[in-house]
Amino acid sequence: MYLQTLEKAGEISGLNCQMEFEVIPAVVLDGKKRIARKYRADFVYMTKDKRFVVEDVKSPITRKNPVYQLKRHLMMHVHGIEILET
Repeated sequence: MYLQTLEKAGEISGLNCQMEFEVIPAVVLDGKKRIARKYRADFVYMTKDKRFVVEDVKSPITRKNPVYQLKRHLMMHVHGIEILET
């Protein structure tokens, strides 16, 4: 609701929820097609100064999860996006 309020006030724009980013493309391994691996962000939006923000609400425990840490790393490597954790 906070981000919706910011959008209505014109502080941010283009607010989207649950946006997916491909971090590893689909591949064929041992003759079987393996699906692409994706990261799903809680929120994405554009700031007034045209900065693209990917924001995720994470608990301290989830921040330590190895799968999340790998996806966070891949988001920076593949897309050049640093995730804002709240």
